[in-house]
Amino acid sequence: MSTAAAYAMPSSDGAFEKVTIQRREVGPDDVLIDIKFAGICHSDIHTARDEWGGAKYPCVPGHEIAGIVAEVGSSVRKVEVGDRVGVGCLVNSCGKCAPCLAGEEQYCATGPTWTYNSPVAETVQPGGYTLGGYATQIVVDESFVVSIPEGIGLDVAAPLLCAGITLFSPLKHWNAGPGKKVAIIGMGGLGHVGVKIASALGAEVTVLSQSLRKRDDGLRMGATHYYATSDKETFRQLRGQFDLIINTVSADLPIDNYLRLLAVDGTLVILGLPESPMSVTGRNLAGYRRSLAGSMIGGIAQTQEMLDFCASHGIGADIELISADEIDSAYERVVASDVQYRFVIDTATV
Repeated sequence: MSTAAAYAMPSSDGAFEKVTIQRREVGPDDVLIDIKFAGICHSDIHTARDEWGGAKYPCVPGHEIAGIVAEVGSSVRKVEVGDRVGVGCLVNSCGKCAPCLAGEEQYCATGPTWTYNSPVAETVQPGGYTLGGYATQIVVDESFVVSIPEGIGLDVAAPLLCAGITLFSPLKHWNAGPGKKVAIIGMGGLGHVGVKIASALGAEVTVLSQSLRKRDDGLRMGATHYYATSDKETFRQLRGQFDLIINTVSADLPIDNYLRLLAVDGTLVILGLPESPMSVTGRNLAGYRRSLAGSMIGGIAQTQEMLDFCASHGIGADIELISADEIDSAYERVVASDVQYRFVIDTATV
């Protein structure tokens, strides 16, 4: 085993502490990565604070990892020492089920191995569960390492490993592009990346946000229209307009109101996970042959496609770079929606 410095949450109501963690030795198929930047995702907060249940402590979150290859195993052919690489939400899957064979490892039938807080053998990670990217190094099977093209900075690329692929996957699956009208609900860490990607794909993009506070940012990032959902006139004016609506917020929303904004054969895709069950009126689906769907991240191949696409279009997340001793305050600001638009930890400060 080797060691790495990390920041860990000791308990659900604790504060982050600097610790030393163990990483497995580099095996034949493994890649050792010197982590340079780690994005903060709201999922990190839910897990670190055990808001979803089942958290294990000490918890080292982080699944938006960008860094440099420091060492490779004897069988590794995908990357070389010195390469710019990333690791997202997944570090393993069964590799044998239908979703895995189709390149959809995120839907692995036996359950993928997540980058942190996921059960693994003691030989993979001492303690029997994965530890994430709020650390100086990580060891990952080469199959779950992606290359970060030179056309994008490592700091602004880090959030793309979760936020970017979370938006890119449904936009591609539902064919966002020229001639399509796409609405993004929410202009936050996920939503702002979705605006950039949907616009680069050639879609006509509308932001649906609670207020017009971030309107200038939305238009700068590629939106053509920006509406406040607090204005009831918005829902009357936009009825039947959109081919695709992507909901990036986790709040309990009046889903029926948004379904009515879909055109014939339109789809509303849920990314944010509200705490309460959603209530939907059947006629709002049947009337225009509308669909209500959900989506997660994409598989490894699609994550690489997303990074290549973003690099070629100059797309990165809008970030606030912080030091490791600011993680606790950053968590509070994320919960308060006080970030434009994604926090990224400079792991040199770990």
